[in-house]
Amino acid sequence: MLKNYKNTAKERFLKYVQIDTQSDPYSDTQPSTEKQMDLSRILVEELLEMGIEDAHLDEFGYVYATIPSNTEKNVPTICFCSHVDTSPDCTGEGVKPIIHENYQGQDLVLPGDNSQIIKLLEHEDLAQQIGNDIITASGTTLLGADNKAGVAEIMDAAYHLVNNPDIKHGKIRILFTPDEEIGRGTAAVDLKKLGADFGYTIDGETLGSLEDETFSADGVKINITGVSQHPGFAKGRMESALKIASEIVARLPKNTLSPESTEGMEGFIHPTNITGMVEMATLEFIVRDFTVEKLHAHEFALREIMNNVLRNYPNSKATFEVHEQYRNMKEVLDKVPHVSEYALEAIRRSGLEPNRRSIRGGTDGSRLSFMGLPCPNIFAGEHAFHGKHEWVSVQDMEKAVETIVNLCMIWEEKS
Repeated sequence: MLKNYKNTAKERFLKYVQIDTQSDPYSDTQPSTEKQMDLSRILVEELLEMGIEDAHLDEFGYVYATIPSNTEKNVPTICFCSHVDTSPDCTGEGVKPIIHENYQGQDLVLPGDNSQIIKLLEHEDLAQQIGNDIITASGTTLLGADNKAGVAEIMDAAYHLVNNPDIKHGKIRILFTPDEEIGRGTAAVDLKKLGADFGYTIDGETLGSLEDETFSADGVKINITGVSQHPGFAKGRMESALKIASEIVARLPKNTLSPESTEGMEGFIHPTNITGMVEMATLEFIVRDFTVEKLHAHEFALREIMNNVLRNYPNSKATFEVHEQYRNMKEVLDKVPHVSEYALEAIRRSGLEPNRRSIRGGTDGSRLSFMGLPCPNIFAGEHAFHGKHEWVSVQDMEKAVETIVNLCMIWEEKS
């Protein structure tokens, strides 16, 4: 533990999760929801109160702040980044956090809805939390540990560095982003203004984990134009776009290439939305794998399914649009291995055994890496995110704070 230091991560986290910051994938504003900035404004106020003089919120919903260097060494500028928004998949309005102190391995029945039970058998990482204090929501909302745990940890680490000037470090930049959950976390970030050489997102799961490999990701949209006729006179004429769309989804593999049938390094094709009527329908998919070659192979397979279905509808047509979302950060991080190695050492200094992992997903760090800011992902302690069973432990958050502080020291030492 950090010597003679009372962590503030728990108190900050309990405050932050009660602020609704859900993002909206169907909004075309930046940020996608105004309410995200309710939290960002509070973060700026708290940073200014710490004495971080340049903390500010820009028009696009990004919080920027600087902890100046306090060493004579020429140390690269390091950025720590987390996102303020919560997932659209589950409501984040009216979050009521609950602390389950001194956890002893029991199933956690959430009082707001007794049917919501966080079961030890279904959440294996809970077995490592005996004696710790577990924070959950009440059972009617998500918790928001993804990524308000990371936000609280960066804020706590900043507070520690500002109040302990004997800890030598280079220039530290803080970045809080909106809209990560809808894939727009870096859409309007100003990297020139940020001025960092390397970065770390604090948005990972299990204690001690470092994630430096992600999915590569694309979105696919299929727009179908069918043939509409009055249903009373439609024989031999109507070709329903909705039925075409349904057939495409029905032909997707059941036992492979789906989120529910894959794990580890396996990719998938996942339908996320279907809308329309007889004449027009739209299908939306996310496609994921760890290499671009496999990603393109999945898209080819999906296009073939579409074409095969359309052969039975000669008067209908469809377009197939692919949109790049993010790429595997490993392609960038392999070129600067010390960035990940320093993080692994910081985890060790915190008394933990580091666990280098791949993410079956992506973070802001994926895009930041390809934008020129190599940026692996450090654990925040969040678990079961995007749902009502989300949880985090106070002790894991405190270890994340310790890891951040250690990492700042390591960069200074090795410069």
